[in-house]
Amino acid sequence: MDMTFRWYGKEFEKISLEDIRQIPNVQGIVGTLMDIPAGEVWPEDRIKALKEEVEAAGMHLKVIESVNVHDDIKIGLPTRDKYIENYIQTIRNLAKYGIEVICYNFMPIFDWAKSDLNYKLADGSYALAYIDADIPDDPQVIINQVKKEADRLVLPGWEPERLADIERLFEAYKDVDEEKLRENLLYFLEKIIPVCEEVGIKMGIHPDDPPYSIYGLPRIMKDVQDLRWLCDTIDSPANGITFCTGSMAEDPNNDVYAMLAEFCARDRIPFTHLRNIQFINGTKDFHESAHPSNYGHLDMYRVVQTMYQNGFDGYIRPDHGRMIWGETGRPGYGLYDRALATAYLNGLWEAISKNNS
Repeated sequence: MDMTFRWYGKEFEKISLEDIRQIPNVQGIVGTLMDIPAGEVWPEDRIKALKEEVEAAGMHLKVIESVNVHDDIKIGLPTRDKYIENYIQTIRNLAKYGIEVICYNFMPIFDWAKSDLNYKLADGSYALAYIDADIPDDPQVIINQVKKEADRLVLPGWEPERLADIERLFEAYKDVDEEKLRENLLYFLEKIIPVCEEVGIKMGIHPDDPPYSIYGLPRIMKDVQDLRWLCDTIDSPANGITFCTGSMAEDPNNDVYAMLAEFCARDRIPFTHLRNIQFINGTKDFHESAHPSNYGHLDMYRVVQTMYQNGFDGYIRPDHGRMIWGETGRPGYGLYDRALATAYLNGLWEAISKNNS
């Protein structure tokens, strides 16, 4: 197990690498280049500079998150081949600088959706929440909410260039159902996975968030059947899953522990996002919570135990923390609560590994 921490870059972060380095047992940074639009090649000099910056702070850069897939690929437009070639070049460039895992998603338009970015919890902290009745009929309303409440920080999946083009995107996706989206994902993977095998990179697809349709958009990474289809259709170690416990748990029908056991045992989970959620009033509505088991729906001890017992040997990062102790910043990505989560997860892993030695 290799503990990591997501960092958006000094131009987009209030949190420094020096701050992160002081969290015990954080060995690596999950990095990104926030300002490169989907579809463009990530330049070698930018990757090299990021790697050197992280390593100068005493950590490694082995995982990259949010190499976004251009919508033309997801829609299946004739222009997709150009963007796939650009993606392949980005894979090659990242591999040259020691990147081992790329996290991506195949969600149409919205990479994730929440109804409230500042949901106040009983302890006075703030978290992200999804309450179905509060999801507006017009997606533009939620877009405006994100812009207003995110402290003018760019949120992954809600980049300005995407949001500015929202009406056209909805029109472009109108004929894309789950079957068509799945076909387009397969087309993409058939092109890139041989390159990943060649250069030693593993792709990790992030589950849908939430794992059910909103605004009529298709979802194809929402349950165990979808993950089996992914792994069985292209049966390669390079074709993997970024297993996000919070996203999968958002559908109470998903057995997160069984899914972790199956795909860890198959060695198809190179990267995990670990977070907890709490359902509200017996519905599918939920808010994100502190990581410990008694604060949420998931038994995090069982989550980590399942990973350990089924041979997980990849990268972990604490996902979405609450805003606590007066901290402000990118919703879900403050320093303090994610540092607490890191310590908690490290403690679970140490206890479980020693009990099983």
